[in-house]
Amino acid sequence: MSAASEQPQVRPVSDDPARRPDVLLRRRMPDGHQVSAWWMIGAFAFVTVGVVLMLNVFPAS
Repeated sequence: MSAASEQPQVRPVSDDPARRPDVLLRRRMPDGHQVSAWWMIGAFAFVTVGVVLMLNVFPAS
């Protein structure tokens, strides 16, 4: 084996970030797609309830 025969493999580069091999669990959405505001409201409520529950489970000393 010589150093000349051990060349790195070249992967094609894509302009689309959703097609990159290092990106996991990303879905392609059509251009102009926006997330519904209800997802953000639900996430805020979920985190708020979680924080309140944690404060009740682990009270300050």
